[in-house]
Amino acid sequence: MSVVPWVWVVTVVGVLGLLVFDFYAHVRTPHEPTFRESAFWSAFYIVLALVFGVGLLLVWGPAHGGEYFAGYVTEKSLSVDNLFVFLIIMTRFAVPRQYQQKVLLVGVAIALLLRGLFIWAGAAAIAQFSWVFYVFGAFLVYTAVKLAREDHDSEPVSEFRENRLLRLVRRVVPSTPDYHGDRLTVRVDGRRLVTPMLIVMIAIGSTDVLFALDSIPAIYGLTREPYIVFTTNAFALLGLRQLYFLLGGLLQRLVYLSEGLAVILGFIGVKLVLEALHTNELPFINGGEHVAWAPEIPIWLSLSVILGTLTVATVASLVSTRRAARAEAARSGEPAEAVEDDARP
Repeated sequence: MSVVPWVWVVTVVGVLGLLVFDFYAHVRTPHEPTFRESAFWSAFYIVLALVFGVGLLLVWGPAHGGEYFAGYVTEKSLSVDNLFVFLIIMTRFAVPRQYQQKVLLVGVAIALLLRGLFIWAGAAAIAQFSWVFYVFGAFLVYTAVKLAREDHDSEPVSEFRENRLLRLVRRVVPSTPDYHGDRLTVRVDGRRLVTPMLIVMIAIGSTDVLFALDSIPAIYGLTREPYIVFTTNAFALLGLRQLYFLLGGLLQRLVYLSEGLAVILGFIGVKLVLEALHTNELPFINGGEHVAWAPEIPIWLSLSVILGTLTVATVASLVSTRRAARAEAARSGEPAEAVEDDARP
């Protein structure tokens, strides 16, 4: 698939336009979104992503359309896992609820810029070195094993650690200890200081770089087209702000989401290694020749595995939390419905 420059320009301008629209329509006036508002705009961005995928399918055929949908579902599911860390960061910095929208929107904008650089670098590396797929595949399998073995019962607030960029900003840039509305800087005693709002925005945006380390290789495991990689990432991130407020406490009920994502990342990692074997040029593997016997995994199978895994993980999570609520109710002598209501947002 060859994407002409004007299509790239229109796409990037469209993404920037949606960010600007989000700011002036929802974020400019600080407020905590209602459930109805969050649900409507979450659905809007999901429908927009699906419509775009149908258009891409009609223009470039079912193969690239399937790659887009598989990539979008994967990136969206990974972005939901990101919300756990965003929630931790918001708690760590005690961001007032009415200002969290602005933090998330700016964080998404920073993440899009950084991911764009990752996508460009990944495309360049793949074009020059086919063995990069071995690296991507091995990293995804490692990430999957690490994710599956994590202790998800530990206190989540203690998991956040400031990265080097954030520590550097704190050390170099004078800042205030208190929020001043949603302002990023404030003048105190004649000195211009940054507020915690700017610090937390940098935390959200820079932390997303860590997520890009697995999400970008994952999407390149489903497609080699940079345009599809960019659009799936863009649509997954655009609705993240609304999804954050929509899911709220429901995140704590998705207890098997990490295990589901581990299965998906492991599957894509194996798929990448198999593709690397097909295009093998490393002299110490099969004498530098392509490995013809390595099976090819079609995109329809990838999409089926991704959707099936997410469905099983979600259903199992909800069943598990409901059973835990009933068990807690039996121990405390309260009605099960009351305990379940307490666990909801």
